[in-house]
Amino acid sequence: MLSETGRTEVADKKVTTDINQADLTNRLFIRLAAKNRRFSKVDFRYTIFDACYLRDCVFDSCDFTGCRFLATSLHGSKFSGCKFDYAIFERTIVESDILDTECPGPDNLKMRFARTLRMNYQQLGDATAANKAINIELEASKVHKRKTWKSNESYYRKKYSGLKRIKAFGDWLSFMALDFIWGNGESALKLLRAMGLAILIISVIDVIGFRDPSRVDSYLHALVLAPQIFLGAVSPSNYSGLYITSIIFVRLIGFGFLISIIIKRFNRR
Repeated sequence: MLSETGRTEVADKKVTTDINQADLTNRLFIRLAAKNRRFSKVDFRYTIFDACYLRDCVFDSCDFTGCRFLATSLHGSKFSGCKFDYAIFERTIVESDILDTECPGPDNLKMRFARTLRMNYQQLGDATAANKAINIELEASKVHKRKTWKSNESYYRKKYSGLKRIKAFGDWLSFMALDFIWGNGESALKLLRAMGLAILIISVIDVIGFRDPSRVDSYLHALVLAPQIFLGAVSPSNYSGLYITSIIFVRLIGFGFLISIIIKRFNRR
């Protein structure tokens, strides 16, 4: 039932010259060393780089499909026109510029590529690069989730059909709602905007339910009072207990989201 994978192990070797159009698929490179070398159109598919040192190298049009980079240093290395479908990075030093030029084309692969780099940068404690990867991951996720229920591409219609398509629509709707409220946990500005919208809604309800909607000063007074009501500094006696409870509930959720954003920002450092 089992057969050999044919993976070739190469340990403690040094690259002494530039490599062009070579087949290095399905290798296990352990402590491979290279500095200031150029790799052009090299096929690295399904290769594992374990504790390798590849500094200031140039990788031009190489294929890294299904590769794994484990505790590898790619410090100063540049990538141009390379393929990283299903590639995985763990505890690997790699410049964040790779996110600008080497993301896979399909949105689902782009999402996974940004995700593995985000987790990699978090392992290294590089908060700036991790934030950059998160933004790309969320944007790719938004497009991918929309395509799962809306796109007519054969890939999506074959994979998401029937009830799966309905579930995919619900998943996209939930993602978009959370993106609007707090950027899916990454945007304090969106959260503040959502809180501002809640305050505006409170002021409108106050005018319609307890003031004269035909008077301009009613809106001004309600707008001044709404932030105090939202923060709990004022609790009007003419408001029902259920309505006050709803405002408290929204306030607690909002501040809970804000604390979550702050904690995540500090955890990346």
